[in-house]
Parts: sequence; structure tokens; C-alpha cells
Amino acid sequence: MPRFPRIILVAAALLPLAARAQAGFVAREHATGTVRVWGSAQMLELMRLWEAGFHRYQPGVQFQERMNGTISAMGGLYAGAADLALMGREIWPEEILAYRQAAGAAPTGIQVAMGSFDVPTKADALMVFVRRDNPLTEIRFDQLAALFGCNGGEPPTWSQAGVTGSFGNQPVHEYGYSPDNGAGKFFRHVVLRDSEWNCGLHAYENRQAAGTARLDAGQQIIDALAADPLGIAIANIHYATAAVKALAISAGPGLPFVAPVRPEYAAGKYPLTRAVFIYFHCGPVGGGCSAAVREFLRYVLSPQGQQDVEREGAYLPLPLAWRAGEQDKLPIVK
Repeated sequence: MPRFPRIILVAAALLPLAARAQAGFVAREHATGTVRVWGSAQMLELMRLWEAGFHRYQPGVQFQERMNGTISAMGGLYAGAADLALMGREIWPEEILAYRQAAGAAPTGIQVAMGSFDVPTKADALMVFVRRDNPLTEIRFDQLAALFGCNGGEPPTWSQAGVTGSFGNQPVHEYGYSPDNGAGKFFRHVVLRDSEWNCGLHAYENRQAAGTARLDAGQQIIDALAADPLGIAIANIHYATAAVKALAISAGPGLPFVAPVRPEYAAGKYPLTRAVFIYFHCGPVGGGCSAAVREFLRYVLSPQGQQDVEREGAYLPLPLAWRAGEQDKLPIVK
């Protein structure tokens, strides 16, 4: 699983990782005041659960929410209108650049939950699909990059994915999300290493005509793949039909292939797992942000806060090792 830009603020107590991650929440500072939160509307239900749980320990803290979408979150933070930026997806390079230009430093954040396994709009995981009659059952990141990347403009063939025989000489037809979509940006960063997409990519966006139900990009992708025996697609398992199958994924040569199933995903083993984040203003020893912010961030990564993630039902709690790593980035005043 790729990690995104981090700044280690203060090392946590020298406890074993699992013990530290499982330690229950205990208030360390008396906190009052209002925490201003901007960001993802999709995370509002989870945010409300966190607020209710946190109030049991810090009843003097109130929250003011402005959930106009993830795209607005970082602007609120660097403009000084928000204390927390709730990011319902991975931060984009242009958002990092804007923050750095406004604040004079890179943004600081923590991963607070895994994206959903199969719930659309909740930073849902990416799976790679082929038609059911395709001989392929697994694929590596480098092979995906050969199929979905530009690679000098040469049309890829199935032999580049390890398929032998006459089918291996057939061209590959790629289907996926719009490059401007959060899922598309994630795939480009993780698999293509920010190189250009194959110019033959059939890209889809969510669309909704007046008076009709929304047609998700993922559904359009799977429908197109089902009609194309030479197709390969990026979508989510939520949209899968009997006409297609999801491939096991390896992050590279010599690394294990992991099936896109919930237990592997929940354990943090699936290579195309996504995540949601909270970004904040805090100095190297916790200065620059309030006790309310510091305590709330501690709560979110505590067992109680991660139980709230489980109760929300779409996002998944962080595996223990991941949680301990994020706790190392928390702003703590000594």
C-alpha cells in the first residue's frame, strides 16, 4: 500500500506497536472551544460518530462543520477558516502545491480509515477486471503499467500481461475512470507512477441527465467491458456482474498476488486499497493548534475512534500496524 507525504511530529511512547495502537483513549489535556471542520460530505456520518464518542471524554468541545466536499477542504485549512480538513480521498499534488505556497510548508495529515471495500463514493477500492472468458487470472503492477500507461504510444497486447498463445497477440482495450477522477488519479499515482495514461483509454465519468437516475462511472465501465472480449477495466467490485471477473493483484515482481476479497482488504494486504485522511495545522511539538484538535486527533486513532469507523459501516478501521504508524504523527505537547 503506498504511503502519502508525512511529517513525523513527535514519537509516541516507546510501547510495542500493537500495544500502543490498542491502548484505550484517555484524555491528556483539558480541552474546550470549537473545532472547525471542512471537507467530505461522504464522511459526515463518520464525523458525527467521532464527535459523539469524543464528547464522552471532552464535553467542552464543540464542532462546526462545513462539508462542501473534499475539493474544498485544503482551501479552508490554508486560508485559516478550518482547523481540520476532512479528505475523503488521497490528497492531490496540486492541493499539496497550493497549501505549500499559501502556508510555506507541506501539509501535515494522518490516515484515519481505510476506504470502503465495495461502497461507491466512499474512497472505494479499485479492482482490475477482464471478461469471464479471458484466460488471465492475475496481474502485476508493472504489467498494468504496460497496458494502461502511454509507453511511447505503442498499442499493448495481451502478451504484456503474461498471456501466451494466439490470444497473447491480440490488442488490449482499456476501460477506466476519467483521469481527473479521484480514482483515476489514485491509479495513476500508484500504478503508473504519475506517468501518462495510454491514449487509447476509454474513460468514463458519473453522469446524470435531467430527470434520470445517476449512472455511475463504475457501472458504465463494467457494462462496456462485458461487451468487449479484448477489454481490461478498472472499477469496483460493487459493479461486477457474472460476465466479468476480478484479477488477483501483485504490487510487483516477487511480491504475492492478493485476491480482491474483503478479508485481505481489511487486513491491509490488497495493493489497491484506498484511504481517507485528516489534515491539520500543528507545529513540531503540537503548537499552532488547540488542545481540542490535538485531543480529537488522538481519539480518532484510538480503539474507540476506530470502533466508530466500524459502526459507520462503509469505511474500514485501520489495521493495528498502520494505526500505530499514524499515531507517531500526532501532535502532542510534552
